Amino acid sequence: MSNIYHYTTVSQALDELYEMGFDFDFNIDDSEITQYPDHCEIQHIYRYEGDSNPDDEATVYGIKSKNGKKGVFVTGFSANSENNAARILIDITIKGRAK
Repeated sequence: MSNIYHYTTVSQALDELYEMGFDFDFNIDDSEITQYPDHCEIQHIYRYEGDSNPDDEATVYGIKSKNGKKGVFVTGFSANSENNAARILIDITIKGRAK
């Protein structure tokens, strides 16, 4: 993991990642994250925090897989927004900080 950013909106983060070639949507197909987490490298993390409501908070990941696919995954902070792929990305982030 190389860069952590904070932007005003999720769409601003997604636009910037798209401009850098992160054009695959891992939210639509998260099978590569869930089945082969070791093949995924988090290259960018963008954090979005709502002014007053934790439900407005999100994290946008810029992910590159070993096969060269570059894409994004967006997850919220609320309990119902966390799925297997989101938990795996959190684990990858924590492991990356320990290095």
